[in-house]
Amino acid sequence: MTVSVPRRAVLYTGGLVAAAVSGWGLLVDPPWHGATGARTRSRFPTPGPARSGEEGERGPLYHVDAGPKTIAITFDDGPDPRYTPHILDELRRHRVTATFCVIGEHAAKHPELVARAAEEGHTLANHTWSHPNLRHMRPAQIRDQIEQAADAIESASGGDRPGLFRAPFGTFTPEVLAACSEYDLRPLAWSVDPRDWSRPGSARIAATVLNRTRTGAIIINHDGGGDRSQTLAAVRSYLPKLLAAGYRFTTPVSAAEDSDGE
Repeated sequence: MTVSVPRRAVLYTGGLVAAAVSGWGLLVDPPWHGATGARTRSRFPTPGPARSGEEGERGPLYHVDAGPKTIAITFDDGPDPRYTPHILDELRRHRVTATFCVIGEHAAKHPELVARAAEEGHTLANHTWSHPNLRHMRPAQIRDQIEQAADAIESASGGDRPGLFRAPFGTFTPEVLAACSEYDLRPLAWSVDPRDWSRPGSARIAATVLNRTRTGAIIINHDGGGDRSQTLAAVRSYLPKLLAAGYRFTTPVSAAEDSDGE
């Protein structure tokens, strides 16, 4: 059966195209929206559809499945000593568990922040060593980026080796998915993107999150990679509102956790 859906509502999952149901509304402004290459008007380059060429490869997670009004919040590109501690303070204040997609070289520079996130019950995800565009790298280079980051995060956290992987710019190419399969990493995408990296204003960031969040949403924000003062202000605004609306927070499952549940 052929189903026609808007381009922006299409999810690439292991090479299978799944249409978003109407209850989700606008799931995601795709990370490759409006771009024709690296660093155009959007900071996101254009990845091809994520295909699983070998048995066992899994497509990216775009949502969590943990019951009604359960969602996940993620933070990319940290840790950053200017913003990550304040983000952690807000999460602790509201008893919210998040996922931090950590850049390896930042973890090596600020291991105390990685350790704090782990100690406070947050999930750590591998976000490569130096945040390159993996589309332009050979498989061996992709594996090196993953391995270096995993080692740094494990060392900084005191033994927490990530089971989730988020590709920079959302570039989940077949080569990236193959590497994730090789290292037993679950690819992690997102479904609500307030584009906080572009600094559109804290009110707009908060409004986008509140307007687009539905059951199962994975929200992407950034605690590193630049001036994240607007993100911090937005988090302070929307977290209590989501909680007041009855949302609960969880973290996406890793490949190992998913396998245990099968």
